Amino acid sequence: MRPYVQRFPVGITMIGSQVAKIVESKNPNYPVGRRLVGHFGWRTHTIINPKVEESKSEEVNSRPYFLPNIGDLPPSLALGALGMPGNTAYFGLMEICKPKPGEVIVISGAAGAVGAHVGQIAKNLGLTVIGICGSDEKCKWLEELGFDATINYKTAPIAATLRKIAPQGIDCYFDNVGGDISTTVIYQMRLFGRIAVCGSISTYSADSSSLPKSTVLQPVILFNQLKMEGFIVRRWAKRWNEGIEQNLRWIREGKLHYRETVTKGFENMFDAFIGMLNGKNIGKAIVQV
Repeated sequence: MRPYVQRFPVGITMIGSQVAKIVESKNPNYPVGRRLVGHFGWRTHTIINPKVEESKSEEVNSRPYFLPNIGDLPPSLALGALGMPGNTAYFGLMEICKPKPGEVIVISGAAGAVGAHVGQIAKNLGLTVIGICGSDEKCKWLEELGFDATINYKTAPIAATLRKIAPQGIDCYFDNVGGDISTTVIYQMRLFGRIAVCGSISTYSADSSSLPKSTVLQPVILFNQLKMEGFIVRRWAKRWNEGIEQNLRWIREGKLHYRETVTKGFENMFDAFIGMLNGKNIGKAIVQV
């Protein structure tokens, strides 16, 4: 939400995804009681025309779709493990990093909705998984999920700790944060390493005119022949159900666990948003209206 909203003028309805229940309908294809997943923004109620929604930009306002049949699982998972974050983890890891059993992967922002999901998929595929996050509580949770090692970047030296944990180097890096943390990780990557750039949360709140100068990355990218690629998950829009179905299968098999930080009350939306940016959430941050 933070980087995308900067493209729009001040005064718009804040963008954001919802799982919404249809309470009134004049379209027989959208019956009352069904749940929709869509980019409806920060609203308690929304009136939509499906034809108009379909014609909007796919980048932010993708067409609403019916909540898939997920049985007794909470509908909010359509905003997390069984929605955009889950698909971001699935496609970003599988298509960009192309992981192989026995490799080492580092994930920054590892206790967020995407990072924790990536780590579990990587463990299922036989990788050694290292997560970087911002508290001992988050580190403990990641270890419970099966992460092989964790680093609290606020209390431990990342470079020295990585050299100890992964002395042979790193094969894959799933980057959610950018900044100095990412530079440190990238300089410890092995030959033909792959980097999936999913986010840059360290810069979202920064003044673009006062961003710090970072270490030049070209030498290590060149000599270690690294592949670094950014991605937006809508690239795989035509395969959207594939990601949801695979993630649902892993949840059913007990191979994928999720956690939500739930804030109740629409009036607390802003506090939940700021708390998320300050790292107060573990897993997916959800507001229940």
